[in-house]
Amino acid sequence: MSSDDNTPLPTSSPRSSPNILITGTPGTGKTTAAGMVADAAGLELVTVGDLIKQRNLHDGYNEEFDTYWLNEDKVVDEMEEMMAGGGMCIDFHTCGFFPERWFDLVVVLRAGTQQVYDRLKSRGYKQNKIEENLDCEIMQVVADEARESYKAEIIMELTSNTIEDMEDNVEKIVAFVNGFRSSHK
Repeated sequence: MSSDDNTPLPTSSPRSSPNILITGTPGTGKTTAAGMVADAAGLELVTVGDLIKQRNLHDGYNEEFDTYWLNEDKVVDEMEEMMAGGGMCIDFHTCGFFPERWFDLVVVLRAGTQQVYDRLKSRGYKQNKIEENLDCEIMQVVADEARESYKAEIIMELTSNTIEDMEDNVEKIVAFVNGFRSSHK
């Protein structure tokens, strides 16, 4: 739609604080990193897995893999309004169904298979679920999904094997948030 009389068209107000997605295979440290980033940067944390359970944004339970069947449409509908204002830190293990317009930064955490195995084993995951997630990490499923779904310039792929890695990652993400806020005043 254009204006022939040079009247400015209405525009949506730009976000003054970014929306960040922290994603990766289960066991890569997403939830820990997202909590640390939200605290350090003053962002609102949304752990999508919890949201799915709390608000019944699923199509039932998968006994074999001890997880819910995700209903992507319900999740997007539920989150649309909260994402509009910015200032959100989203934690979820998959990313391709989220609208590209929602995010200013997509962080893909990667970890070695031994770290992923140990973390999932300590959580009591079933062996078939551990193996499926190890395969996903080896095959870079989440990283590939992010590359297919978002512009390369908003993707940050970070290693998350150690506490030091996590601390460095949080510093990098918080620096992005601060830079975004400075340039969007």
